[in-house]
Amino acid sequence: MNPQTSRKPRTDAHLNRLRILGAARRAYATDGLDVPVRTIAGRAGIGTATLYRHFPTRTDLLDAVLAERVVACEADLVRAQADPDAWSGLTRVIRHFADTQLSDPAITQMLLGTSSFVDRRRDHAQALNELVHRAREAGALREGVTVTDVRAGLLAIASIGVRPAGRAHDTVRRLENLLLAGLRSVPGPR
Repeated sequence: MNPQTSRKPRTDAHLNRLRILGAARRAYATDGLDVPVRTIAGRAGIGTATLYRHFPTRTDLLDAVLAERVVACEADLVRAQADPDAWSGLTRVIRHFADTQLSDPAITQMLLGTSSFVDRRRDHAQALNELVHRAREAGALREGVTVTDVRAGLLAIASIGVRPAGRAHDTVRRLENLLLAGLRSVPGPR
């Protein structure tokens, strides 16, 4: 066995990687996806060469940040699917999506446009289908509401969230609440 291949990464190298990812995540959220790599390195408190040792290309760095977003989305979907209340689970996903769009619109737009995570996005779509189906079966959705309707609402939230954060916040929150109110079944006669 080669000792070089079985060795754990050095603690400082691991911490540098975490600092780079944190700085990149914040930079992309505040300055957009075109922020220079040297700016990210500076914010991480490391040199550009160190950043490139961890992420040889700009795409590698962006993919690593996107992978974090995908993992967070998957965790949210798992929690939503585990919720015994179907409406609560669906609401959680919609609110989480709106929160993510407000905190990190550039990353969300990139994630929706990249082909790097096609299989995982397909899994996310299936999880959303199941959540909508469960909510429909529980009687929590208006008659005729489909997963396409939910997706259209999420895309509307995404399109608003790309505006400057101060102006987008109230609009995204309003649309989020309108979407939820529009999806929810109305008790009593119609």
